[in-house]
Amino acid sequence: MTDQMIPSCDPVGCAAAGCTATVCTGAGMASNATMFARSKAAIPGGVNSSIRAFNSVGGDPYVVARAKGATITDVEGTSYYDLVQSYGAVILGHAHPAITEAIMAAVVDGTSYGAPTPREMKLAEAISERVPSCERVRLMNSGTEATSTAIRLARGVTGRDRIVTFAGNFHGATDALLVAGGSGVATLGLPGTAGVPNASVAETMVVPYNVVPELDDQVAAVIIEPVAANMGVVAPVAGFLEGLRAECDRVGALLIFDEVITGFRLGSGGAQAMYEVTPDITCFGKVIGGGLPIGSIGGRADIMEQLSPLGPVFHSGTLSGNPLATAAGLAALDQLTPEVYTELVVRAGRLAAGLGDACASAGFAATFPIVGTLVGMVCGSEAGRVQNFDDAKRTDEAAYSRFFQAMLGEGVAMAPGAYEAIFVGLGHTDRVLDAIVAAAYRAATTAVGG
Repeated sequence: MTDQMIPSCDPVGCAAAGCTATVCTGAGMASNATMFARSKAAIPGGVNSSIRAFNSVGGDPYVVARAKGATITDVEGTSYYDLVQSYGAVILGHAHPAITEAIMAAVVDGTSYGAPTPREMKLAEAISERVPSCERVRLMNSGTEATSTAIRLARGVTGRDRIVTFAGNFHGATDALLVAGGSGVATLGLPGTAGVPNASVAETMVVPYNVVPELDDQVAAVIIEPVAANMGVVAPVAGFLEGLRAECDRVGALLIFDEVITGFRLGSGGAQAMYEVTPDITCFGKVIGGGLPIGSIGGRADIMEQLSPLGPVFHSGTLSGNPLATAAGLAALDQLTPEVYTELVVRAGRLAAGLGDACASAGFAATFPIVGTLVGMVCGSEAGRVQNFDDAKRTDEAAYSRFFQAMLGEGVAMAPGAYEAIFVGLGHTDRVLDAIVAAAYRAATTAVGG
C-alpha cells in the first residue's frame, strides 16, 4: 500500500473479512471503540450528525457495518433490533429488495447528470398524486434544504420577512430556524446555536406548540411540524391546526407544514390528510428518498411557480433530483399501499402497548404516546401528558439514558436522545416486536435498579 492510497482499517483484517478500503464495512477494526477513536481523529466528534455521538446517553456509539430488515449489525458483528430506522427514512426495512433493485438498476446508467431525468418527473408526479395540496413539486437534497427553500419562497411570495415557528419543533439546520425563544411567551427569537447571527433569527418568532398565535401583517409564514416528532411524539390538540389555517388566512400569511418526518409515514397523504388541514407549502424528506438523501417542497401552483426559472425566488442544486435517490424513492412509494399503512399502524400500536406493559410490569415509569405509525417515549412519573415543549422537558432524561443503555445491552437500538420518535417499519414482524417487548421488560428492570 502506498501513501497515496486510501488507508484500510487493518490490511490483514480487511482482507480476511473480504473488505477493501473503498468497499468497507469496518470489519478490519477490532471494536466499535477502536473505530470510533479513529473516526474522531478525522471527523469532529467522530460523527457527521451530532446526536450520533451518544453525548446525551453516555458511552461510545456502535458503528454500523450493515443492516437488513429490522436489524443493524455493528463492526464487531453484534446485531440489534433497530427502532431508529435512519430516523424514519427507512420504512420498508433495511435493504428492502425493491429499494436495492431500483438503486442497482439506476446506478449502471450513471450517478448524476446535472440535467433533467425521467425519474425526477415521475417522483414529483407521485408526490402530487398522493398529496393534493402539492400541485407542483421541486426536488432537492435534504429536509434542511426543503425548509430553507420554503422559508425563502414564502418571503418572496408575500414580500414579508417574519416567520413564526413553535418551541420544540425542529426544522433542520437552517439558520433562520435554529432559534430559541426569547423572554416572552411569544417573542422574537434568539440564536439557538453558536455561529448563527442575531440578524438571522431577528425575524423569527417562537410561540408555544398547540396554541394558535395571533398574527399580524408582518408575518410571511407559519412553519410547523403538524405532529411534533422532535420533542417525543406530540399530537396537535383538537382545533389547533384548523386554527392556524384560519389565522394565516386572516392576515395573508402562508402555512408551511414540515412533513419531513410525517410525510408518507403517517399515510399516503401525511399529517395533512390525517387532520384534514391543507397547507400552502409542504416540506418532505426521508421516506421519499427510500433511505437516500433527498428533500422536496410542494404547494399551490401559483406559489411554487415563483421559484426560478419561472419566478424571482432562486433555487438550484447540482444533485437535486439525483437519479439514485429518485429511483429509491419511487420504489418506496410504490410499496406503500393502503394495506401496508394499515399494517404499520397495527404494528406501531402493538409495540407501544407492549412497551408500556413491559415498563409498568418492571416498575419503570414511562408512557408511549402514539400517532398513527409514530411512537414516542416519555420517562418519569412527573412527566404527565405532553402537549408542548415545556411539558416535554419534564421527561426524565437520566431515566431514558439508563433505559437506552439497558436496551442496547439487550440487543435493541433506540435513538440516543430522549426526545426522538420510535420508528416502526415493515421489517418489524410480530416475532421481532415480541422480542423487543421482552427485551424492554429486562431493560426496564435494569433501569429501575439504576
